[in-house]
Amino acid sequence: MAIKVFIVDDHRMVIEGIHSLLQNEPEIVWVGQATTAASCIDFLKHHSTDVILMDINLPDKSGIELCSEVKAAYPEIYILGLSTFNQQSFIEKMLDSGASGYVLKNATKEELLDGIQTVMKGKQYLSFDAATTLRQIPLQSNVPLITRREKEVLGLIADGLTNNQIAQQLFISVATVDTHRKNLLAKFDAKNIASLIKVAVKVGLI
Repeated sequence: MAIKVFIVDDHRMVIEGIHSLLQNEPEIVWVGQATTAASCIDFLKHHSTDVILMDINLPDKSGIELCSEVKAAYPEIYILGLSTFNQQSFIEKMLDSGASGYVLKNATKEELLDGIQTVMKGKQYLSFDAATTLRQIPLQSNVPLITRREKEVLGLIADGLTNNQIAQQLFISVATVDTHRKNLLAKFDAKNIASLIKVAVKVGLI
């Protein structure tokens, strides 16, 4: 099944350039673009996407803040940070906000495609230059990359709470909790909750 891709960037030339790179790829479906955080949020209220390529520097809100908002409301969407900033602090803040990866705007077409395909598998992706910047951080790790919300859900699951109880405590829908639970099982490659908790405890996440 083709991967639906959406882009948020305030530079139309960047949007057009990336669109031209991806438009003939059979595994990619371009679903749209936004130039502001507000128009991105509006799009998501009426349409779906699998992956968002999200610029860090937007005119009305930082991409880091937007990333957190989108992941809280749509945890099933994967986000790739997109930026000219190759600085450790920006990369780490984007990942901490829930992004599954970070791609610099000088990335090759192959890197961009690899990034989209990698995050769709629930794995972390950094383009070559971004990975070089974070070279002191082990990229091949047994610890899955999870969002802050997923970590909250994981802790409550470990406490024995049901989906309904977690939904009430976090003020989110039961369906959203279920999505987080499924994402956690996939990221930890766990067949059930017991094995999920066992692995999470082993790697120090709970």
